[in-house]
Amino acid sequence: MIRILLAEDQAMVRGALSALLNLETDIEVIGTAADGESAWRELQRLQPDILVTDIEMPGLTGLELAQRVQRHGLPSKVVIVTTFARSGFLRRALDAGVQGYLLKDAPAEKLAEALRQVHRGGRAIDPQLAVEAWSEADPLNDRERQVLRLAGEGRSANEIAEQLGLSHGTVRNYLSDCIGKLGVANRIEAHRLARQKGWL
Repeated sequence: MIRILLAEDQAMVRGALSALLNLETDIEVIGTAADGESAWRELQRLQPDILVTDIEMPGLTGLELAQRVQRHGLPSKVVIVTTFARSGFLRRALDAGVQGYLLKDAPAEKLAEALRQVHRGGRAIDPQLAVEAWSEADPLNDRERQVLRLAGEGRSANEIAEQLGLSHGTVRNYLSDCIGKLGVANRIEAHRLARQKGWL
């Protein structure tokens, strides 16, 4: 039996995915979580074979969850199921050790088959995205990404500095680096472009 933990912030999608997967004779959803932090707690408590997670969730994103799994050496494998068909996201997911990356508009049986493949030690990646993922490298580092994400939420440099435990000058430098690397005029354009590319 393949034991699954499902992390998805939209209740209807979470319920539907759970119901669909539980129809499979060899797959069992042993827990669900509505945000990244509770997914992390459940992951450690339940130790599922596979974590199936969305990317955008409150608390921790699916990519940040995958990075934690990798960093802590947890045995659970990670499969991302998302609406984001962006090569930047896939590239970061692969760097974080994710074994599966599928789009939500894929047929349900494709997800079940992908989970079996990952459970056997293989990978399940949307083929079109896999081709695009290597076409353009993500120029941002993790700290720049964090700062730019908060700037895009409308936080001031002082608020970002306080939240991340950095000095005001350091935050301004990070934002300036982001603007320079992305070749745009300001932080708003930098945020928009980075989101569009899947780098945030």
